[in-house]
Order: sequence, then structure tokens, then C-alpha cells
Amino acid sequence: MRSVLAAAELPVDHPCAACDIRLRTFCKTLTAEELRRFKADGPTVTVGARQPLFHEGDPAELVFNLISGSAKLYKLLPDGRRQVTGFLFPGDFLGVAAGDEHAFTAETLEASEMCRFPRHRFEAFIEARPPMKRELYRMAMHELAAARQQMVLLGRKNAPERLASFLLLLLGRIGDAADRIALPMNRTDIADYLGLTKETVSRAFTAFKSAGTIRLLAGDVVEILDGARLETIASGASH
Repeated sequence: MRSVLAAAELPVDHPCAACDIRLRTFCKTLTAEELRRFKADGPTVTVGARQPLFHEGDPAELVFNLISGSAKLYKLLPDGRRQVTGFLFPGDFLGVAAGDEHAFTAETLEASEMCRFPRHRFEAFIEARPPMKRELYRMAMHELAAARQQMVLLGRKNAPERLASFLLLLLGRIGDAADRIALPMNRTDIADYLGLTKETVSRAFTAFKSAGTIRLLAGDVVEILDGARLETIASGASH
């Protein structure tokens, strides 16, 4: 019989009681006792800024669930260029690979905290719990949809449209109530995600600032002043 104590009602001595993101990820499908057993396989680790979690071609032996901070995924092209394929934020998981090796490199953008699981234990645990498996499937489908959106971003949009779309995406993920986004990634990371040069990204930021669409604040914080205008640019309707 499953425990009636839900993850939202964990006792203060539960190892996941202080976790801020457990109700926003696959952990929300687990009872308190299941969550305790799950956590026993995945200690919390802290990783410094700009540190690799795994490299492209490494054996896919670990799975991570991000608690705080942020990370990026990227792939090196044969000519030495780098394509950032995604950014990860609290509640996201990474490391689940289709094969035995990682197809991308994962690196933290800032000091980050995460649960780290051996892949074989992680897979065995979810295999025995259909609700958790369904939630992971839902999250994977969300990632696939995001990848398709990036294909549109890179294939059909110009530089201002790409940056506007990116800022709106971040506003929905990590923006605060004041419509401010603390950017954990630098301009080079943004450029490598949007398929642009660093100089083009900087010019687009400056153009948005000059037009009164955004304000650039200290600490790499972007304040959205005119969200409607940004949405118009992102949609391509500003032509």
C-alpha cells in the first residue's frame, strides 16, 4: 500500500524536505518513502562555475537533476566551432543518453547544486514506477519540442528575432516578477546557441536598449521594458 504522505508534506528530517524544485520535476510523482529511497541513490553535489559534468564521447554513467544554478549543453563541430544546443535550469535533468556514450558536453554556467545518480540505478528505479516514467517521458517530449523550436530559430529568423525569442524564453524560465532576467550565460554562449557571432549578439542587445525595449543592468541583468515589442520582433511581424 502506497504511503499517503505526499512529497509536498515531507517531514522536516526528510533528505528532500528543503529542496525547492522537487515539485517541479519527476520527483513529484513519488511518495515520501519512495523519494527517500530514490535520494539514497543520488547524493547532492555542488559543482563550481564553468566545470564539465561530462564530455562528448564519455561513457554515459551518471544522471543529474539540477537543484540550483544552471548548465549548458554543447557539441564541437569538425571545424572546431561550437554549437550550444541548450541551457538547463533548476528542475531539469541531464545525462540520460540513447547509447552508451554522451553525444554532447555538459558544463555548468555558475556554481550549481544537483542530485547525481548512477545511470543503472536511476533507470532501474524509474522502470519500476510507471508514474515517474510517464513524467520523464513528458519532460523528454518538452525537450524535443524545444529542439524543434531551435531549428526554426536558427533556420528562419534573423539576428534580432533570434535574440528576442531567446530573451522571451528565458523570461518564462528564470525571469522574476519585475520582468528581469539574470543571465548566467555570457555573450559567447548566447551567440553559440543562436548561431550568431558575439559581435552580432552585442549589437542586437544595444539596438534593443537604444529602442527602449530592454534595459541592461549591473550583474548581467536584463530588464524587459516592452514585452509586447519584444514579442512582435520575435514573431517576425516587425518587418
